[in-house]
Amino acid sequence: MKMYTALQKIHKDKDAEPTEFEENVAQALFDLENTNQEIKSDLKDLYINSALQIDVSGSKKAVVIHVPYQLRKAFRKIHPRFVRELEMKFSGKEVVLIATRRILRPPKKGSAVQRPRTRTLTAVHEAMLEDIVYPAEIVGKRTRYRLDGSKIMKVFLDPKAKNDTENKLETFAGVYWKLSGKDVVFEFPVTEPRRPLTVSRFIVSAFFN
Repeated sequence: MKMYTALQKIHKDKDAEPTEFEENVAQALFDLENTNQEIKSDLKDLYINSALQIDVSGSKKAVVIHVPYQLRKAFRKIHPRFVRELEMKFSGKEVVLIATRRILRPPKKGSAVQRPRTRTLTAVHEAMLEDIVYPAEIVGKRTRYRLDGSKIMKVFLDPKAKNDTENKLETFAGVYWKLSGKDVVFEFPVTEPRRPLTVSRFIVSAFFN
C-alpha cells in the first residue's frame, strides 16, 4: 500500500512502468512529503516524469530527475531545499532537476505547419543547460573549435553562485554531455581588480615646469 501511494509521485509517458530506481526516487518524494514540514505543502501536488542515475567521472554519480514542464516553476520554488534533502537520501550523489521538453522534427518541405522555436533541438538544449545549473544563472557562452574539428562550449556562470555550485561543475558537464552529446565546460568569469589611476612622471614634471 505504501509503495502504491509513493508511485503516485511519478507519471511516465504512455503509462510506462517505472524502473526500480525510479520507484526509489518516487518513494523519496513521498517520504519527504510526509516527514518534512518545511516543504510538505509544496510537494503535495508535485510529481516527476522519470529518473536515472549516471556516471559523471570515476566513481562519482549523479541523479537526474525529469519533472513535468508545467510544474518546473513549482519545483524551482523549493529547489535548494528539495535538492539538499534528496542528496541526503541518495548519499554521495548530486541531484539535477530538468524539465521535460519535446523536440519536434522540422516540417516537411512545402508544409504549411510551422514548428515552434521552443521545440527545436537547439532551443531544447539551451533550456536544458539553464535547468542543469539552476539556481545559478548563465552570464555568457563561448564556443571553441579544436584542431580535429570538434568543438567545446564554455559556459560562464554568475559569480554570485560560486560558493553553492563550484563543487558541482563537473556534474553539470557530465549530465549535459550524457543528455545532449555535447562537450561543455563551466566556469566563472575572471574579473581583474581595477588598477588605481596613475599619472606619468613625465606629464607631472612637464606640467609643473
